[in-house]
Amino acid sequence: MTDDTGAADGTEEVLAEVGPRLRRIRKERGATLAGLSEATGISVSTLSRLESGLRKPSLELLLPIARAHQVPLDELVGASSPADPRVRSEPIVQYGRTHWPLTRQPGGLQAFKVLEPQRRLEPEPRTHEGYEWLYVLSGRLRLVLGEHDVVLAAGEAAEFDTRVPHWFGSTGEGPVEFLSLFGPQGERMHVRARPRRKGGENG
Repeated sequence: MTDDTGAADGTEEVLAEVGPRLRRIRKERGATLAGLSEATGISVSTLSRLESGLRKPSLELLLPIARAHQVPLDELVGASSPADPRVRSEPIVQYGRTHWPLTRQPGGLQAFKVLEPQRRLEPEPRTHEGYEWLYVLSGRLRLVLGEHDVVLAAGEAAEFDTRVPHWFGSTGEGPVEFLSLFGPQGERMHVRARPRRKGGENG
């Protein structure tokens, strides 16, 4: 059998806090019990007992009070706050490149902060399904996309269909830190592109 004692204790604790919360919200709005009674149709004695904890709150009582105060029902019952939104993922090192995941949910849009060390690699363009966005935070990022060879400086962004052969990495001049977003769709950004020079060298 399942032990429901903990859940029951938690519910009782939440209900016990409703009364003081009702009183605080009413006083913050400068309302009297008589005025609230008139606005909700609930008797003054019932409202008083609710605030003192002598009357158990119910949906039938809380809904009109929430409407009168113009607050969400959650505020009256003190619903739990949302989970901590901060992402605390460990960095991932792959092929010498460090990725910090900035999203927690699998699938859909994925975001990473990426640190590419100073090195000079031969581009190996690849293709796959999806769409990618890059934004350079510091340094210079080389992007080879189809027939274009682009160098992005800090503050510049690029977007592209990943079904087009592409590669990005260090220019060999120093490390580069950038944001990478990968997903099916998103806001459009702009990038300068120039034809690739002979031999694939950057200027």
